[in-house]
Amino acid sequence: MSDEQHTIAPRRVSFDWERTPLHWIPGEPTATHVINVLHLLLPAGERWFVKVFKEGLPLVTDPELLADVKGFMGQEATHSVQHSYVLDHLAAQHLDTTDFTKYVDFLFEKLLGEKPPPGLPIPAPEWLRFRLAVVAAIEQFTAVLGDWVLAAEALDRAGCDEVMLDLLRWHGAEEVEHRAVAFDMYQHCGGEGLPRYARRVAGMAVTAPVLFYLWAWGAAYLIRHDPKLAGRLRYSLAAHNRAVRKGLLPTWRELGAAMPRYLRRSYHPSQEGSLRRAVAYLAQSPAARTAAGAIGRTAIA
Repeated sequence: MSDEQHTIAPRRVSFDWERTPLHWIPGEPTATHVINVLHLLLPAGERWFVKVFKEGLPLVTDPELLADVKGFMGQEATHSVQHSYVLDHLAAQHLDTTDFTKYVDFLFEKLLGEKPPPGLPIPAPEWLRFRLAVVAAIEQFTAVLGDWVLAAEALDRAGCDEVMLDLLRWHGAEEVEHRAVAFDMYQHCGGEGLPRYARRVAGMAVTAPVLFYLWAWGAAYLIRHDPKLAGRLRYSLAAHNRAVRKGLLPTWRELGAAMPRYLRRSYHPSQEGSLRRAVAYLAQSPAARTAAGAIGRTAIA
């Protein structure tokens, strides 16, 4: 299956968190909270994706790209909402994340907002292009993570909570499904020649270190504030690497290799991950199937 043959559209999924335990990977608090960082970053981050793309819509002159961008925006808006519900579930289990997420909100709403931060005399068109480059760089990592979680059989063997695993795999499958849209949007709106490539490099140069820093900080925050751990555990690379060896987290090599691939002049994200595997999971995802059934019943009515 090729990207050109595939329509990108949002799925109005929902999840019932009532029975999901705080440590949804049994006996693995570090792996649980390293993955839980997604819930800290994505509600604000994906709202921001939608805002940036909305600013860029008037620049899109290709009808096929415009359709893909609108599908991408719908999917990302749904991702943001569903991950915010997980934050509510964590708060209900006495793990409040607002002291962390306020910094994430500040990053996306202020530092990367519609206008450049004070003191940065960047013209509006160039600021938009830079933010589109950042979105494309982030989407490189989300595609890698999405493909990883779809193939991570160790999560099944570990007895993960089925609802959380479905959320992660539904989201991961849609990230693979729309893996090329942000890149194509940037290429379409980012100017011509060397400046466009240089800006793409700059987008990754900013994104990668900030993302890895936020991830380590977020994991440390969640473990430190976990009421079940009561301060008995701290985030450590040793514990992280043990989870990697068990297959519960992606390897550093998998994450690190995403950057040089992205920086090749000839690179295109359609080379990333398996669209066939993503589409196959979406056909069996309990949440996606329920959403599709609801649409079908509405159409019949």
